[in-house]
Amino acid sequence: MSGTLSSLRIVEIAGIGPTPFSAMWLADHGAQVVRIGRPGSPQIFPMKRDVLDRGRDWLELDLKSPEGRGIARGLILRADAVIEGMRPGVMERLGLGPGDFPENPRLVYGRMTGWGQTGPLAHSAGHDLTYLAITGALSAIGPRDHPVPPLNLVGDFAAGSMYLVAGMLAAILRARETGRGQVVDAAITDGVAHLMAMISGLRVNGLWRDERQANLLDGGAPYYSCYPCACGGFLAVGAIEPQFWAELVRRLGLSEADLPDRSDPANWTALREILAARIATRSRDDWAAELEGTDACAAPVLSIAEAPSHAHNRARGAYLGDDPRPAPLLSREPGSLREGRRLSAEEARDLWR
Repeated sequence: MSGTLSSLRIVEIAGIGPTPFSAMWLADHGAQVVRIGRPGSPQIFPMKRDVLDRGRDWLELDLKSPEGRGIARGLILRADAVIEGMRPGVMERLGLGPGDFPENPRLVYGRMTGWGQTGPLAHSAGHDLTYLAITGALSAIGPRDHPVPPLNLVGDFAAGSMYLVAGMLAAILRARETGRGQVVDAAITDGVAHLMAMISGLRVNGLWRDERQANLLDGGAPYYSCYPCACGGFLAVGAIEPQFWAELVRRLGLSEADLPDRSDPANWTALREILAARIATRSRDDWAAELEGTDACAAPVLSIAEAPSHAHNRARGAYLGDDPRPAPLLSREPGSLREGRRLSAEEARDLWR
């Protein structure tokens, strides 16, 4: 095992979405992660290979059986940390909760849920979309007439996985200083609320309206939006700063002196119509050739299939085959990909001894 986190030993209780993403991120950077799955557990997406499962060895255990619990317990006693995403109380009922390992006082116990370990919704079912719904974030995303799901990037992976990773690494660092671990209660609702700090701050200061497409960063401002092109593709425009705006206007073949004052939201509709009409005259790739690499702050909106072939992504090695490479890019130990293997019960009993 190599990588920045190669000294870490982590037991992952298999789950969906944010739980495996957290484990993948840690494994990408070298952590020794072992995933415990349930026998016969169904997949939401029937795939031959799930990229989120990369980088760690795995085994199936029936945690309701004495033998399965015993093997899992042994691994956790020798681990630095646990990742689990069960509803509150499930791991405790199995005898594998954070209070069940006094012999391992340095253990960091990472708990990934949507609602958190406490609160009136803690034991309710939910998914990324419903967690976003109570944070204010969902109401701010989408066209004027209705909110839209922003994939499951904001809740599951940004507010869930990455907050769990950050919390666990902080707790592990502290455990190595003090010899005492702790529970990391990573609730997606908490994470989204924290991610909304800047937007919430703008609203408190009277600089954000509680309406979609009425603000600077939600598609309301015509200089921060996406426009259809002649080919049916789209161009993303993010020319917020005056100097970027001036460069965009010039390269679009327009005159800033002839345009409505963009600082007045009352002019945004008229300005959007002018930009839309101009951008619609050429294809997405034509505009990309004109604008990319300049300070016009515009880019072609690529499909998921197109993204790996973009010159910038190729130059940075952002994709390794069909997989995104580990991120962020560390200068000395940038992370690596590996495929895990299935462990036998006997191998699991001897692991990390």
